[in-house]
Amino acid sequence: MTTGAASSTALTGAIRQALTRVIDPEIRKPITDLDMVGDIEVSVSGSARVHIKLTVVGCPAANRIEQDVRAAVASVDGIEAVDVVVGIMTPDERRNLIDRLRGPGAARGIQFGPESLTRIYAITSGKGGVGKSSITANLAVALAARGLAVGLVDADVYGFSIPGLLGLVGKDGLAEKPTRVGDMILPPVGLDVKVISIGMFIDAASVEDGGHGGAVAWRGPMLHRTIQQFLTDVYFGDLDVLLLDLPPGTGDVAISIGQLLPQAEVIVVTTPQPAAADVAERSGIVARQTGQKIFGVIENMAPAVQPDGTVLDFFGSGGGQEVARRLSLGQADTVPLLASVPLSGLLRKGGDTGSPIVLAWPTDPASLAIDSVAEMIATRGRGLAGRRLGVRARTVTPS
Repeated sequence: MTTGAASSTALTGAIRQALTRVIDPEIRKPITDLDMVGDIEVSVSGSARVHIKLTVVGCPAANRIEQDVRAAVASVDGIEAVDVVVGIMTPDERRNLIDRLRGPGAARGIQFGPESLTRIYAITSGKGGVGKSSITANLAVALAARGLAVGLVDADVYGFSIPGLLGLVGKDGLAEKPTRVGDMILPPVGLDVKVISIGMFIDAASVEDGGHGGAVAWRGPMLHRTIQQFLTDVYFGDLDVLLLDLPPGTGDVAISIGQLLPQAEVIVVTTPQPAAADVAERSGIVARQTGQKIFGVIENMAPAVQPDGTVLDFFGSGGGQEVARRLSLGQADTVPLLASVPLSGLLRKGGDTGSPIVLAWPTDPASLAIDSVAEMIATRGRGLAGRRLGVRARTVTPS
């Protein structure tokens, strides 16, 4: 082997090593592990040509992947020029990718079965307007900021709002679309949280009022199939925590989640007024009827202390503690009040702008309260302790 050929081979190896640092922003794995890197050619003058293969035509991450590849190759000592050739995977390559992600020959089913180590929390409320989605979005971001792998299912099919809360809505009012690879759906990522919502499947043709709306008029069976598809076809990968933003009340979606994810733990969001305790309590009772455990209660819009010392208590006080007390009656474990989130204009502002308060204003009292719940969840870790594994003892008759 000539000196020039040996140098070219060494540079090719160095380039492949550098490309292990390029992460697919949707799948969150190195492109080298996904067989997205094709031929690498290096000339004696130090010019490199790298072929990459995107999963699908029109891949939304194409520009970012190309830029990251170019930067990684340019960082290799001895490389003077970089040419990135972008192609598309063949159908066979896409099928191989799906098998690699799901596991060879893996049957399509709920990703988060009883054996899953992922902690699952269903965020529910007795009625609308209590800030449940805002709490869910901020909780997801606070967990991701701690380095956890977090997924969020916007199961509020009629009143979906999670894409907007996480900045995944464009100027046209439409949510960012997921990428389809065969029968697998790759969820968009907002603020390091993998997100799926029915709002991402509303196209411009079905949006009224200048592109800022879109109505879903579905009944029970279709709702169940949608939630099931989210949990089956959407590739979340290995998650530490999965959050589900449920619609208010005790309807079809709450029951479907209970059937599909009986191991999910429930967080009930309520407001401070005692009158809200009745409806909030019902949402917790329905969760128990489907076999789910109540993790705790979050009180939102609680009294807020102003700089001059005065207290704003527009919605009264004590409702969260009352819900926790009622849900604890007759139970072996006390249901705790996880946090009391004070009324905050910044919490509302962050929701309107897609800038969650836990990131934009981390010292705000509302942010600190939500962050304290994230800390509780993050420190629980992952494990099968206390989980129902569906394993039955086998009786062996002595011979």
